[in-house]
Amino acid sequence: MKPVLALVGRPNVGKSTLFNRLTRSRDAIVADFAGLTRDRHYGNGKQGKHDYIVIDTGGFEPDASAGIYKEMAKQTRQAVAEADVVIFLVDARAGVSAQDHDIANYLRRLGKPCLLVANKAEGLLAGSQLVEFYELGLGEVHAVSAAHNQGVHTLVELALQTIQPGEEEAEEAEQPGVIKLAVAGRPNVGKSTLINVWLGEERLVAFDLPGTTRDAISVPFERNGQKFELIDTAGLRRRGKVFEAIEKFSVVKTLQAIESAHVVLLLIDATQGVTDQDAHIAGYILENGRAVVLAVNKWDAVDEYQRELVKRSIETRLPFLKFANLHFISAQKRQGLGPLWISIAQAYKAANCKMSTPVLTRLLLEAVQFQSPKRAGMFRPKLRYAHQGGMNPPVIIIHGNSLEHVTDAYKRFLEGRFRQAFDLVGTPLRIELKTSSNPFADKTA
Repeated sequence: MKPVLALVGRPNVGKSTLFNRLTRSRDAIVADFAGLTRDRHYGNGKQGKHDYIVIDTGGFEPDASAGIYKEMAKQTRQAVAEADVVIFLVDARAGVSAQDHDIANYLRRLGKPCLLVANKAEGLLAGSQLVEFYELGLGEVHAVSAAHNQGVHTLVELALQTIQPGEEEAEEAEQPGVIKLAVAGRPNVGKSTLINVWLGEERLVAFDLPGTTRDAISVPFERNGQKFELIDTAGLRRRGKVFEAIEKFSVVKTLQAIESAHVVLLLIDATQGVTDQDAHIAGYILENGRAVVLAVNKWDAVDEYQRELVKRSIETRLPFLKFANLHFISAQKRQGLGPLWISIAQAYKAANCKMSTPVLTRLLLEAVQFQSPKRAGMFRPKLRYAHQGGMNPPVIIIHGNSLEHVTDAYKRFLEGRFRQAFDLVGTPLRIELKTSSNPFADKTA
């Protein structure tokens, strides 16, 4: 599982600027006034071979008891609970404030790994001007400048080292022949109901597997001789391990479950249609190359007009998942659940499909003969042969000349031909183009 870093601090200390720096994006809005960020914001970062998840939070007031500040504090507490390492940002130029002391006291009580980071420290002497921050009692002060990218690389290295050795790889060893199935979706979409119905129908003994240090839960079960490992993103926990202050749904758990699964069942609420959060989860599934099955739950609770709206919203908001099978179900009334298993097995088989080089090359040449790529200037891309470059998701590598001129439309045409030939339903398919180099390019006449 990817380690999780949470950025915490009072308003306007540069959390969103650091978030954008770590994720190499501009996803978080940055402005020179306090209170701009209110909700938790998630992003992916990478340094060297290490991937990680970053959580941006709003200005934290641990003792806030009313209004928007109470809600922002709740969001920050959730981010801290999900994190492996907390990065506590303070303003190096403004100095220590009473709010900094309140946050430091809260973090010390939790006992979670924490790095004290003095942002906006460009041009300051770390030894003399940052000494006052040691009174917060969180150990060494690390000087950075998120805006000028100073000290950020070292900070990430230190944060990743703070995680105990082996914690990042705390997953159970993968068992051959076991399909990992993650049930993902928004809160109250019916994930727990569906899981309970499955377990009840199969009369299986469910038990908790301590898969990671973050207590993600997997439920092993068997159906028609096929073993599954159900990864629950709804927060099934043993009694006594439920933390009342933490909301049931965790974004981090969903992201990590998607990454570790073979197949993802994405549930959509028929009464609400496709929301932004559904689209974000679907995009993350595609980005990670997971096989996917779409299911619209609570189908019995909507009329014909609402059903048409749901179908249109899926077509318009999730066009990038056209390769996935779509089912309309009611988990509560146990309607339409049987065909789900057929699609799950089909998606898993397609994601792990083996494609021979001769067959791929023949299909490629037939596609080129049926429709050639467009000419680019004096040259026309020449596609020579293809071979498989990976599985889960399937990767097809095509070699030839001038392939940089192959259009996206032509790549989609090739993808359609390959999908039809190998029955690749329910899995993304990635096509990579590699242009052959001229061995005589560096030689003079």
